[in-house]
Amino acid sequence: MFRRIVFCLPLTFFLLTVAEAQQMEKIRRIGNLNAVSAADNPHRFEALRQGLRELGYVEGKNIVIERRFADGKFDCLPSLAAELVRLNVAVILTTGGISTRAAKEATSTIPIVMAQDNDPVANGFVTSLAHPGGNITGLATLAPELAGKRLELLKEILPKLSRVAIFGTSVNPGDTQAIREIEPAAATFKIQLQHFDVLESKDVEPAFRAAVKGHADAAVILVSSVLNSNRRQVIALAAKNRLPVIYPFQEFVDVGGLMTYGVNFAELYRRAASFVDKILKGADPAQLPVEQPTKFDFIINLRAAKQIGLAIPPNVLARADKVIK
Repeated sequence: MFRRIVFCLPLTFFLLTVAEAQQMEKIRRIGNLNAVSAADNPHRFEALRQGLRELGYVEGKNIVIERRFADGKFDCLPSLAAELVRLNVAVILTTGGISTRAAKEATSTIPIVMAQDNDPVANGFVTSLAHPGGNITGLATLAPELAGKRLELLKEILPKLSRVAIFGTSVNPGDTQAIREIEPAAATFKIQLQHFDVLESKDVEPAFRAAVKGHADAAVILVSSVLNSNRRQVIALAAKNRLPVIYPFQEFVDVGGLMTYGVNFAELYRRAASFVDKILKGADPAQLPVEQPTKFDFIINLRAAKQIGLAIPPNVLARADKVIK
């Protein structure tokens, strides 16, 4: 009996070791590179988690997500991207053009999934939307095209609109394209544009002061990690100066902004999970077409409108997907 027990113990240990090794092999490491902080847009990351769960991925069970945050310090992104490469993650999920560029410069072999990008072709991330051609794929937001539409909505609400401040971040990929999209609309409506470059948090208040001094009637906020990270300050300054502002993200309106027209970013992050899934199952990112949004949300905050004494025309309210009262 003693000999039999001694014989079985090593066999049992061996079987357990094999089982544990197989379990370890099933755990995949996913990188997540962010230009902003962990406190910014947490619901977007939760939407990603939801999308992954729907596909059978659970953190700590079969995936580990390595999250890295630049906290708005863009010069930190290259080192954070390099760190994810050293960890040999299976895929890197990026959250905007600045983080995608850093990941692209850090690796040409690890697949990169863009949760969002305003124009991945113009930004040099993919050869074409249908055939990306490299190690990058994901989702495009069409943000530059939307910029002209946002100016049009401001004109509908403010028929006498003549001067509009444009707040953006010039180092953000797509900033120049967005301005190019706004300019033809501005010419059509005979609107004078004032551009303000917000590179850091300290630039937000001076930009607003300059816009008010320049007699801006309203403002358009472009896609910008800096402005998004400081959205509460942006909204407070808009209210203080009674300046109607249209924003690129719903997150601005959720915390008191006037209105937004654009894609649902939480939905983009949820959809990004399907790209991660396909890549983990062996798909080549070069052959995964970049997806584009098909629905855009127009949201108006009537509380914010009342705060600055602005009346929203009934025909504009009727077109809104959501009205916050």
